[in-house]
Amino acid sequence: MTENAFRPVTAALRPYLIVNPRSGGGKASRFRIAEQARALGAQVLLLDPSQPQDLTTVARRAVDDGADLLGVAGGDGTQALVAGVAAKSGVPFVVIPAGTRNHFAMDLGLDREDPSATLAALTDGVELRVDLGFAGERVFVNNVSFGAYAALVQDPAYRDDKIGTVLRILPEFLARHEGPELVVRAGLLTVDRPDAVLVSNNPYRVDDPAGLGRRAQLDSGLLGVLAARAETPAETAARLRGGQAHGLTNLATSEEVVVDIDAPFVPVGLDGEAVTLPTPVRCRIIPGALRIRVPHHRPGAAPAARPPGRGAMRRVASAVGRAVHGRHTG
Repeated sequence: MTENAFRPVTAALRPYLIVNPRSGGGKASRFRIAEQARALGAQVLLLDPSQPQDLTTVARRAVDDGADLLGVAGGDGTQALVAGVAAKSGVPFVVIPAGTRNHFAMDLGLDREDPSATLAALTDGVELRVDLGFAGERVFVNNVSFGAYAALVQDPAYRDDKIGTVLRILPEFLARHEGPELVVRAGLLTVDRPDAVLVSNNPYRVDDPAGLGRRAQLDSGLLGVLAARAETPAETAARLRGGQAHGLTNLATSEEVVVDIDAPFVPVGLDGEAVTLPTPVRCRIIPGALRIRVPHHRPGAAPAARPPGRGAMRRVASAVGRAVHGRHTG
């Protein structure tokens, strides 16, 4: 995002913040997010894990009752649910990075080490517009994954250590994946039977085959599409380590991306949450759909900032290459 995409705004009069106290190992509680938000004039809903609520209904009711800003302190899956309501209602949205990975917050340049710093956006912030991805009717702020990627999200270890789990398990999942046979269509392109598919709200780096790194933009109006198929010769390993490989389809498109299987439903990973969607899953992007309110100071917003996780991305690429190699030479 370029700095000229931001515009000054007046403070929200009736902000409404949803706080998940268990997300990120209790990060919201440690940083006293609810207490600080109330001190700034926000109405706060503190989620009770023993009493699950439909957050889209909660957010819609808040807007109907006069909320002029919605915010979430929690992980990306919770962010996406409420962001969809904010976009449809036309009210701004605040991201409080109180989850584990906080990938969306990272790409917005927010301080993930101190989530309370983002509360400044409630009273003294600037605003930008970002794109929203949709998988069917479900919103995603980061990505939606299918095949081996979706199976990976189902692994219990994934929530506790997402990067470590990807590095450890993704090669095995790609090499041995025996899930439904996927078909991906994007415009004139068709990819038959990929083992793993990742559709992202704006593209990831080309050397990032697991969506671990940072997106250069959140307002390009493009879906990123990565389809991995472990069926190429041994030289794929060397190509993949260099960031370009057969067996990987990597593109950016403004067109609808359709993922289908010969079954009525497909398991997917939606912003890291395991869900099931009816098929075919039609993925699309709506440019500038979401108004985001951010504080003036964003430590990760500097243009020269180095994208985090670069070493991890190289290790994932190398591991996927070994999986492809092993599948055809083992």
